[in-house]
Amino acid sequence: MYRRRLHQLIIALYAASIVAMLGMMVGAFLNDRSIESNPGRALATVTDVGITRTYVDFQDSEGIYQSPQSGLLYPTGLGEGQQVWVLYSQSDPDLVKVEGREWTLSILPALSSMVVASLIAAAAWWTVGLSTRAAERRRQANESVNQNFPQASPES
Repeated sequence: MYRRRLHQLIIALYAASIVAMLGMMVGAFLNDRSIESNPGRALATVTDVGITRTYVDFQDSEGIYQSPQSGLLYPTGLGEGQQVWVLYSQSDPDLVKVEGREWTLSILPALSSMVVASLIAAAAWWTVGLSTRAAERRRQANESVNQNFPQASPES
């Protein structure tokens, strides 16, 4: 009973992780499509390179300085102070990426994350099977001991 429920939980968590990995790729594809539907090109200056985001400042086609709150898409290898050509969506200047980089850069991280999720799910599946089988054997051994040596019930 517990084994089946735990296996169902592992399958549900694994499926959720696969959907998240697919979302990584689909989200990148949709962002690129939005940029390509109304593109603008500008020379940007990298202002901050953080662990999770890289920020740039650039002047859009109307002369307004932009500093996207969500950071730059596909920022790998950039350093603070570096100037780089970017493409941005003129309808949403917060959506900006390094020129020449595409959504296909999200495939490798998504696939490697899927491999890690698969290994974790397989290890969890094996651990659940092993531990529940061991618990079942202990329960059966206790039952057979109790049948061979019945407990004396107190008589009134």
